Amino acid sequence: MNDLYSVVKKFFNYRFNLQEDSAPQAETIASIKKNVAFKGANLWTLIFAIFVACIGLNVNSTAVIIGAMLISPLMGPIVGIGLGIGTNDFDLVKKGLRNLTLATIISIIASTLYFTFTPLHETSSELLARTFPSIWDVFIATLGGLAGIVAATRKEKSNVIPGVAIATALMPPLCTAGFGIATGNLYYFMGAIYLYFINSVFICVSTFLIVRYLKFKKRTFENIEDEQKVSRYILIVVMITIAPSIYLTYQIVGKSIFENNANRFISQQLNYKNTQVISKNLKFHRKGSEIDLLLLGAELSKLELDSLNQKLSNYQLKGTKLVIRQGLNAKNEVDLSQIKASILEDVFKSSKESAAVNDPLQLLLPDLKPELRVLYPDLKDYSISNTVFNRLDTNKSDTLTMVVASFYKPIPIADQDRLRLWLKSRVKADSLKLIVL
Repeated sequence: MNDLYSVVKKFFNYRFNLQEDSAPQAETIASIKKNVAFKGANLWTLIFAIFVACIGLNVNSTAVIIGAMLISPLMGPIVGIGLGIGTNDFDLVKKGLRNLTLATIISIIASTLYFTFTPLHETSSELLARTFPSIWDVFIATLGGLAGIVAATRKEKSNVIPGVAIATALMPPLCTAGFGIATGNLYYFMGAIYLYFINSVFICVSTFLIVRYLKFKKRTFENIEDEQKVSRYILIVVMITIAPSIYLTYQIVGKSIFENNANRFISQQLNYKNTQVISKNLKFHRKGSEIDLLLLGAELSKLELDSLNQKLSNYQLKGTKLVIRQGLNAKNEVDLSQIKASILEDVFKSSKESAAVNDPLQLLLPDLKPELRVLYPDLKDYSISNTVFNRLDTNKSDTLTMVVASFYKPIPIADQDRLRLWLKSRVKADSLKLIVL
């Protein structure tokens, strides 16, 4: 048993030893301190990187956003703060906080100015992605920060640091915060700033952990109570940062699972020949969710309704309330636009499936449900397909992307125009027709 323990210990010491090729501590500390300050070239580089990231978010270009993250110097003061906490160098901590605050303010001002004057004001999927922080962002920031500080303490520098800059994504949230200010959307601003705060705090925590693990020389406190107080402050900040992200993740994951299960239940169990679901409303709540369906056609019997309720548990929907409106109850709710939307959706679905056989490009249309759900909460349903229009006067055919959308309440013409421009940019269509029912 002792021999096995010795072999395992030797293996881990050989393979996972971080001390072996580490640079001298003085060299690592000097290198990190050099990148803490924001002035001169560092400050100009930050401003240029902000504008590049704003353009990337504005035109929904992932490649441009990655480029902006690579040239951004924001990691410097954050790693400096973590190093200062790990070595009890509170002068470095204060310097890092001052410079990080300055860099954050300048970044938000620059991005706000850009989004105030840009002619493109549509919300892209890249912008939306920075408004929903979750526990996964905590994991990414922590693991990315660990990789970054390990690379920073090596004798030979590698390409890990640029990768960390991309993974932890400090720049895009600041740009999204500026977009929130420029458009007056407080929700976007708060979500983006929280994501930026998560990334910053957990890169600091990762740096602190590796610095302590590598036994960097610490400045001694005159009073041991001061050191204990600092440790408590660090723990409090970490807990305050991580708690909301855990709750948001629980909500996002729970809602996504519920909607997937509910849609699967509807498509598989309410597939009747003479009865059609023309409207559905899925309401997620941790105390009890609800599936609200409006049916048109032959009424379902009580026996069929009871059978549907019993089958909910087979789709992990136990405890979900199933509300089905049909007959006279349905007639009070249904209107012409709902019938049109349902029929048109079937027509376009059939057209799309038929066209996809001969035209593989039909399969490339993205799933816009998550984005449209956020941008247009009053949107009830929509269909999208590439359609061929035959012009009889010229005997020519043109391909057009057709979108049919139905809303719970009428939307202004200006909002319809914005939706059409956003859809055209999002699906990369040469021409797009929007029909609002």
